[in-house]
Amino acid sequence: MNEFVRKAEGTALPWSKEEFEARIRAVGAERYHDKHEFHRMLHGGALNKNQVAAWALNRYCYQEAVPRKDAALMSRVYDREFRREWIHRIHDHDGLLPEETGGIERWLKLTDCLGLDRGYVTSMRGALPATRFAVEAYVRFVVEQPLVVAVASSLTELFAPSIHRERIAGMLANYSFVNDDVMAYFKRRLSQAPRDADFALEFVKENARTREAQEACIDAVRFKCDVLWAQLDALYLAYVVGMIPPGAYRPEGT
Repeated sequence: MNEFVRKAEGTALPWSKEEFEARIRAVGAERYHDKHEFHRMLHGGALNKNQVAAWALNRYCYQEAVPRKDAALMSRVYDREFRREWIHRIHDHDGLLPEETGGIERWLKLTDCLGLDRGYVTSMRGALPATRFAVEAYVRFVVEQPLVVAVASSLTELFAPSIHRERIAGMLANYSFVNDDVMAYFKRRLSQAPRDADFALEFVKENARTREAQEACIDAVRFKCDVLWAQLDALYLAYVVGMIPPGAYRPEGT
């Protein structure tokens, strides 16, 4: 049997769209960061105000990177209808003045409430090194991977509404220093994330047409889960265990 025949016989057929979607969703069931101990502590009221501030400060780096990631992805796309849909993501985060201030502004209301100076937050000087490395790895991934794989990396949004609902309820119930107004970011994402995820999922299911492409898309969702998980590992090590690296945010008294 020649090499060509062996390769042809070893080529797996693509999954059906239904099975492909089920495999994508299974990644969230296994790996999404709602299962991380730091999130359990955050939502359960086990953190103090300084630890919550450290989380919000570091998470700002991710919030800031998301519209840059989406702009980079759009720069690769020739399909105007795709760009018209995807640009909502940038408006959601950066705002579309005058009527929409955007998710980053809503996030800064949270860091304001936690006593963090806006200039310090937006400078990202106090962020953990692992946070910065993780979020920039995500931006680079979207720039460098095939388009359908880059789009697939956003599909952690499929799993986001449940964590937002849990966060809203848990933080309002357990922390006196937060209120409905400062939880506005998460409330807005309850409607934004499903809209974005539905579009991305249909695009990926339609355009990942080989088993190899489908597997690469699933790996992209795993990668994105790793990006989110790594940020929480760093937070836990620094602000629960106490191994705060030089230059990172250091609450008073630590």
